[in-house]
Amino acid sequence: MKKNTPLNKLAMALCLTGALAACQPEQAKKEEIKPAGPTAADARAYVEKAEKQLEKDYEYQGQTAWVQANFVTEDTNALMARVSEQATKLGVSLALGAKKFNDLELDYDTRRKLEILKAGLTLPAPEDDALNAELAKITSNLDAIYAKGCTDKNECFNLGQLSGILADPSKSNQEKLDAWVNWRQVSPQMRKDYKRMVEIANQGSKELGFADTGALWRSKYDMPADDFAKEMDRVWGQVKPLYNSLQCHVRAKLNEKYGDDVVSKTGPIPAHLLGNMWAQSWGNIFEDVAPQTEAKATNLTERLTAKQYSEVEMVRTAEDFFVSLGFERLPDTFWDRSLFVEPKDRTVQCHASAWDLSTTDYRIKMCIKKNAEDFIVIHHELGHNFYQRAYNLKQPMLYRSSANDGFHEAIGDTVALSINDSYLKEIGLIDQIPDESADLPFLMKMALDKIAFVPFGLIVDKWRWGVFNGEIPADKYNEGWWKLREEYQGVKAPVARTEESFDPGAKYHVPGSVPYSRYFLAHILQFQFHRELCKIAGSEGPLHRCSIYGSKEAGAKLNAMLELGMSKTWQEALKTMTGSGDMDASAILDYFAPLQKWLDTQNAGRQCGW
Repeated sequence: MKKNTPLNKLAMALCLTGALAACQPEQAKKEEIKPAGPTAADARAYVEKAEKQLEKDYEYQGQTAWVQANFVTEDTNALMARVSEQATKLGVSLALGAKKFNDLELDYDTRRKLEILKAGLTLPAPEDDALNAELAKITSNLDAIYAKGCTDKNECFNLGQLSGILADPSKSNQEKLDAWVNWRQVSPQMRKDYKRMVEIANQGSKELGFADTGALWRSKYDMPADDFAKEMDRVWGQVKPLYNSLQCHVRAKLNEKYGDDVVSKTGPIPAHLLGNMWAQSWGNIFEDVAPQTEAKATNLTERLTAKQYSEVEMVRTAEDFFVSLGFERLPDTFWDRSLFVEPKDRTVQCHASAWDLSTTDYRIKMCIKKNAEDFIVIHHELGHNFYQRAYNLKQPMLYRSSANDGFHEAIGDTVALSINDSYLKEIGLIDQIPDESADLPFLMKMALDKIAFVPFGLIVDKWRWGVFNGEIPADKYNEGWWKLREEYQGVKAPVARTEESFDPGAKYHVPGSVPYSRYFLAHILQFQFHRELCKIAGSEGPLHRCSIYGSKEAGAKLNAMLELGMSKTWQEALKTMTGSGDMDASAILDYFAPLQKWLDTQNAGRQCGW
């Protein structure tokens, strides 16, 4: 037995206070019980608390964002930066907390919601208040630069006016070139902030367990991040032959118009000649490349003018389409609170968008022009609203989104594929349906908008993924951008570009940090959805002549998928609609089959490719 010496008394005192780790007998150390880890019950409680926290602030955050988008000032930018900072801080906290339950066996809903929390942020800030605030300030500033359209020397440009020059077939090559260059004078000042934003977001992504922010974005598609990139390339491979045929024909016709000095017969097409500020859709050059047929495709812009449609009537017509499928009308607040016409007394973000500020408050924000393009865009935006309402009324907070973001973009576009002559006659915009000889011009117009977009929809995020993972370093931002554009689109910068420019920033979604893969996916899915809904509606003719307008059966099938929200994987949601969980671009080939045949004839003897 040990003597009770002063030294032993000290050791016992240290033992009792826990300060002397070696005071326990050897056997006791072996049997020491470690603190219990988190349990499945803890995980369920965490998810429940997270949903309540997110729902609590949702309306306020939406209202702040709405005010900032509709009244762009230094004050509203500051308010939006603060709200963004708070939302990002909460999102990071919830994502990091969700990681605690990674190793648990959990029920389906708890596990799925935890994964949604982990990947919930687009630009995650690190767990550092200063960096969080810096990131919020940067994102708000980038958004404001784009909205104002001014250089750092306070020379301002109107995007709508410049875009109008590019869209006008009567404008000269030089006028188009000047418009193209002028808009890109706005974006160089974004470069420094953008580089810093990438650094901060990457640090935040790594703290959440992702290799970089691009990997985080790709993780949201219910498959390994690298597999998703491969899946996009696979589907692009299905569409590429049709795109190559279209590019070949368009290049030949533009060469005829502008000559060899401006447009090569064999190289990429100069971007300023394709009728759109970003050369992402080519519908505005339709007259230069259209098939010559006796019957002319319906000019929807002319018909809207002839029928004296107002901006609000255009929106009412789009709502009527969804109502014809069996959906309830939008609430009165939609008409009271939405923005339809660009105000003359203030700066607004005119980029069209759809909003759900609560489970009863739905809006669109859009500076509507009374033309065919905006008539179609309105259907697209209302597609978001009807999707939002469908899942908001059925799903808990963390499932209130689309199966993946491409689904959200695809729904309105699926409906818009039914905006054809059959539909236009049904609603009284035309008196009779043109005969089949008008189909080729119609399909060409559609291809210039839809098929021309597909590779652009792919490369915007390919560029950002390269930026986030370091394959495209900051001193090669522009070089990497134009390399992808030439490789995938066969489109080039019309004048020499250097790293003093920041041409990706001239596209809203880049400074706005809006992931772009959704638009690529939407352009694939909309045709897949359209083909299936046309079968349900009983259509037996060519796919491009089908309209689902008035089909309650098609509407019921569509709504069944919309109500799922994010509660199932996108593959399961797709199967609900089509019977298959695989994306399939063959519906695009079916839709454009007559045009592909015609293009093959036109391109005989031409050297296609670039």
